[in-house]
Amino acid sequence: MAQPAPAWDSHPEPLALDSAPVPAYGTGSLADLLPTLAAGLAVPGMTAAIEELTPADRNCVFLIDGLGWEQLRAHPDEAPFMSSLLGTSRGGTGRPITAGFPATTATSLASVGTGLPPGAHGLPGYTVRNPDTGELMNQLRWQPWTAPHVWQPYPTVFQLADRAGVHAAQVSSPTFETTPLTKVALSGGTFHGRMSGEERMDLAAQQLAVGDRSLVYTYYAEVDGAGHRFGVDSDTWRGRLMHVDRLVQRLAEQLPPSTALYVTADHGMIDVPFDEEHRIDFDADWELRAGVALLGGEGRARHVYAVPGAENDVLTCWREVIGEQFWVASRDEAVAAGWFGRPDQVERRVYDRIGDVVAAARDDVLLIASEREPKESSMVGNHGSMTPAEQLVPLLEVRS
Repeated sequence: MAQPAPAWDSHPEPLALDSAPVPAYGTGSLADLLPTLAAGLAVPGMTAAIEELTPADRNCVFLIDGLGWEQLRAHPDEAPFMSSLLGTSRGGTGRPITAGFPATTATSLASVGTGLPPGAHGLPGYTVRNPDTGELMNQLRWQPWTAPHVWQPYPTVFQLADRAGVHAAQVSSPTFETTPLTKVALSGGTFHGRMSGEERMDLAAQQLAVGDRSLVYTYYAEVDGAGHRFGVDSDTWRGRLMHVDRLVQRLAEQLPPSTALYVTADHGMIDVPFDEEHRIDFDADWELRAGVALLGGEGRARHVYAVPGAENDVLTCWREVIGEQFWVASRDEAVAAGWFGRPDQVERRVYDRIGDVVAAARDDVLLIASEREPKESSMVGNHGSMTPAEQLVPLLEVRS
């Protein structure tokens, strides 16, 4: 009878890359939403990729930052109005759509506004290396400053709709009016800055009525902020959810005739415990640091840039050290697997921004960097990877 191999001779297998739940680019992702709505408004060049949606003359997208499908379903008491709409999601199928990878705000907003996957629009992470300078570029804060339309050269769907005679408008915080991220992801038509959520809902309804064909976007950020700081099951987070639920109902009750309101999000979120088992500190781990020139991305979706010539060694090491908890891929493997869109959609200028190694968390763990990223490393709620809690977002629908 064969003897079992001794324990010291066994090596845990890293997660198989084909087990990662890749976003539904082309059929049911955030990048497919505005092109589908614009196609229904007869905007040239737009394709209705989310086939479950029915065209409407006026369309409004209300994006709630950080409200994933699983979090909404888990809190019916705090969000009674949105919970009543769960069956309307994705054209009445009662199913969510996917955010895209990584499931993070800068990437998702660019996908929404341009109608393109990350491999095409070029914002493939929270921080990524700029191949022209060798520096990490924070694509949410746009630091260091980089020419916006060089970094993301495509027109937004709002711009294309505006050129086609559709009334296009964004209603959001005045803070966002002139930011580079807004310029490359959400500009086109008119921007209307309002501080309170109630003012935004009222003005969004008014803007929908301005045109016979309208495309209006509005946004609420505070659910995400509460989740990062206090966690997605904290009293503060629940309070923010209760507030935004009332805002959705306020907007829904004011829709002009022939309007479709879609309520969605840029990502979900999970809470990660504060202990060494769940928070792996890159800055304190010599094995993970070996051969690494730059660490990009965020705790649940890392772009790792190797010292030239050390790419294979870094990939091997990361798989051995964290491969049971993270999907760890080379750049080519991540592209081939469709993490950033179809492989043929990943442009050369974007390919070089993606890490030599890409690591996406499957388990409830973070790869923090306590010294170089102290603020991010202290957050309770986190997101970025391809797990259902982060990746799935609602597409609730109200029609008038």
